[in-house]
Amino acid sequence: MVNLPNAKPMQWTDRHQAHWRQNRNTTAILLVIWFVVTFVLTFFARELNFSFFGGTFSFWFTALCAPLVYVIIVAYYARHMEHLDRQHGLAEDDQDPA
Repeated sequence: MVNLPNAKPMQWTDRHQAHWRQNRNTTAILLVIWFVVTFVLTFFARELNFSFFGGTFSFWFTALCAPLVYVIIVAYYARHMEHLDRQHGLAEDDQDPA
């Protein structure tokens, strides 16, 4: 860790705390969705043995649906955080240039 001689610790304001709280909640919800898709649904997909486009449904689910959900999670997180930053006045273009 580098100690800067004139650096002061950042004081968290109410808007920083509200932003961080919403960020944690969003991250927790998205991690639960990720866990359910990755482990729970994939585990139970083995029981789905019906034919789906020439293969088993479990193959199609794990090969196509799970990665699609991951992309949706990342895209949602990026858009939501941009909105959250703007809502709390913490977006990069809202900062004063140093």
